[in-house]
Amino acid sequence: MKRLALGLAAGGVLFACAAQAANVNIVALGASNTYGSGRGRHNGGVPSSQAYPAQLQRLLAAKGVSAHVSNAGIPGDTTGGMLARLDSAVPKGTSIVILQPGGNDARRGQGASRQGNIAEIKHRLAARHIKVIVLGHLVQIAPKNTRDPDGQHFNTQGHAAFAAWLAPQVIAAAHGR
Repeated sequence: MKRLALGLAAGGVLFACAAQAANVNIVALGASNTYGSGRGRHNGGVPSSQAYPAQLQRLLAAKGVSAHVSNAGIPGDTTGGMLARLDSAVPKGTSIVILQPGGNDARRGQGASRQGNIAEIKHRLAARHIKVIVLGHLVQIAPKNTRDPDGQHFNTQGHAAFAAWLAPQVIAAAHGR
C-alpha cells in the first residue's frame, strides 16, 4: 500500500511538472532574424512560418510541451525600438521572452546605447517575473552554410539550429517558473 501511495505521489509530481509546462506563453522579441526576413537591401531570410519562433513552437510540441511562441520581430529594429515597444510586444501572461538584440544598433550608429537598452529590457521583464533567454551570436549557433547570400540573414536550416539551441533552455525555464 505504501508503494502504491508513493507511486501515486510520484506520478502526481510528474503530472504537476507536465502541467506546469502546459500553456507556456513565449514571446520572441527581436529584429529581422527573429521575424524571418529583412527589408530593403537586405531582405533575405525565410517566411515567418520557417523562422525560429515557429520552428521552436513545433519542436516544443514534438517534445510534449504545450507552448505558444509569438513572433515579435520587426525587420530593422534596434534595441531602443524593442525597449520602446516592450509593453505592447510582451502581453500579460507571458512566461518567457527570447531576446535577439541583433546588429541594427551598430548599423544605425546607436551601438553605445545597446548594452543599456538590453539591461533595461531584462530589468523590466524581471520586474514582471518573466524569464529572459538571450539569443545572441547567431553565427556561433548556426552552421556556416546556413547564411543567406545577403550575409545578414539565415535560411531554414539556420533557423532550425536556433530553435534546437533554444528548446532545452525554454523547457528548463518553463519547468522552473
